[in-house]
Amino acid sequence: QVQLVESGGGLVQAGGSLRLSCAASGSIFSINVMGWYRQTPGNERELVAIVSSSSNTNYADSVKGRFTISRDNAKNTVTLQMNSLKPEDTAVYYCNADIKRRGWDKFNTYWGQGTQVTVSS
Repeated sequence: QVQLVESGGGLVQAGGSLRLSCAASGSIFSINVMGWYRQTPGNERELVAIVSSSSNTNYADSVKGRFTISRDNAKNTVTLQMNSLKPEDTAVYYCNADIKRRGWDKFNTYWGQGTQVTVSS
């Protein structure tokens, strides 16, 4: 079994900061890309930021310069530092990772349970 557990969501005023963390656990052999996605009611889940195993990053245009994604390969964690938050950043944020389990020959995509981020104006 593999689990992704998120933490760090909450309520913050516009202009404030939040830090989301996600830890992968279980029978993990290797993790490729890790990332964060978000979803609002009635809309599709959208990419926020991703980071490769070699720490190459990619961001949605809407968060560039405000959000920073990082990972700790030794701890199987990924973090999203969110600064200068705007009301339009309000969403449920989901952790995502491509993981190869021990004894398996391919990577599969796993999702966390989601954490609510609410930015008040």
